[in-house]
Formats: sequence, structure tokens, C-alpha cells
Amino acid sequence: MIETQRLFQELQRMGAGEFVHLNGSLEEHLIGTAALLQEWNAPEHLRVAGLFHAAYGTAGFEGALACAEERHKVAALIGAKSERLVYLYCCCDRQKFYPVIGTEHEHRLPDRFASVERELTSEELDALCELTAANELEIASKSAAFRNQYGRSLAELFRRMSRHLSAHARTKVAEVFANEASSATLLALTGSQHK
Repeated sequence: MIETQRLFQELQRMGAGEFVHLNGSLEEHLIGTAALLQEWNAPEHLRVAGLFHAAYGTAGFEGALACAEERHKVAALIGAKSERLVYLYCCCDRQKFYPVIGTEHEHRLPDRFASVERELTSEELDALCELTAANELEIASKSAAFRNQYGRSLAELFRRMSRHLSAHARTKVAEVFANEASSATLLALTGSQHK
């Protein structure tokens, strides 16, 4: 079992509190994302990945706590399985990847760091979708402006991701984006045909 308090301290040492994020500091956002994953009973490696999900910077956040060349150090800290998910989340070229979610090409992740396509396992795709939901919902649940600007497109993305999301994540998406999502999207998210 990885000690959460020790990881919080490591985030502080890496400077997560110094980065400004949409609703406060990056540190607060990372902790909030991990807390959502814990609330959803996510496996430990996914909760830990949630805590470090922006370690190398993301397509939506330029700041980085470590460079991708230091992956071995992050892996030593949080474990190889968590670090692999963190890397996949950070390297994801969202403009290319999000449109293929729900299609036969959704297992191919465009790596914006290495300019290659990475083949995802089904487990990795599910975890990446769950982490994406936790990240966006942590922000959206605290910001009406964010929901107004991105709510409709995110609700549609999560509709296409729905078969990869836990029931907890789908319920939270429907709750947070209730005013922005279409009735068809809400029905797809709350229907019983998913895992």
C-alpha cells in the first residue's frame, strides 16, 4: 500500500502548490482528482495516477513537475503501473485522440511527446477514460464558467467514453453536466447497458 501522506509531501516537494490551476493550485486539483477516484472505488494504481496525472504536463496544462526523461524517478516513487498511466495521460494528444473515442481506432493513442501512436490495452483505455473523467469533473464541479464553456462537448465525450467508465463516474458526469448535456447523452450515461 502506497502511503498517501508521503505522496502528498512529494507533490509539495516537486512544487505542485506553486503552479496556478483553474480553481486554485495544481496541488489542490491533483488531490481533488485523486479524491474523486477514491470515492469511485478506483484501484490503487489509478488513484495514485490521479494524484500525479499532470506530472509531465498535459495537452491542457503546460506546467510540469518532472520531465519525461525522468520517468524512472517517478516510477520509483509511485510504481510502474501508475507511472505508465500518468505518462499516457500526459503524452495524449487530445485533439487527435478524443475524436476517435467510441470508434474502432480508440485503442491508438497519439503520443505528443514522441510523435508516435501507442497501442492501448483495454485496461489502459478504461483507466485513461476514468482518469479523464475525474480530471474534468474535479474542475467542472467547482466552476460554472468551465461548465458553460466546455460542458456540452465534455458530456458528449463522456457519452462516447461511457462503456469505459465506472457506474460512479457516469453518475457523476450526469450530475455535474445535467444542465449542459442533451437528454440522449444523459440517458446513455445513466442507462444500464454499461459496465
